[in-house]
Amino acid sequence: MNIGDVAEQSGLPPKTIRYYEDIGLVTPQRAANGYRSFRDSDLHKLTFLGHARSLGFSIEDCRALLALYEDETRASSDVKRIAQGHLARIDQKIKDLAAMRDTLSHLVRECAGDDRPDCPILQGLEGG
Repeated sequence: MNIGDVAEQSGLPPKTIRYYEDIGLVTPQRAANGYRSFRDSDLHKLTFLGHARSLGFSIEDCRALLALYEDETRASSDVKRIAQGHLARIDQKIKDLAAMRDTLSHLVRECAGDDRPDCPILQGLEGG
């Protein structure tokens, strides 16, 4: 398969596929003319990576997950550890976003939004 075919089937843009090749996540074969030639195994890896990235896994987590995916002697505990770490980071981001929302909601409620120059939003931003 050429890069256009594998892009269509994996749902990833060619630019992303080239990037994954550059950082060593996939290694397509090269034809005599230098064009990439993707195997079914490359398509499976790219689809796997696309799903992992859509869940927000980092490139390094994806690298580790892909290695575990290809290792038939893997321990599921290793996979779970990576997923649990990512889940903890997501939970922390949710807490951080909720705190940001609460702060901004408070500032918006406090602002009269009229013609006066007093603005609790700007005062809140000024004070950190």
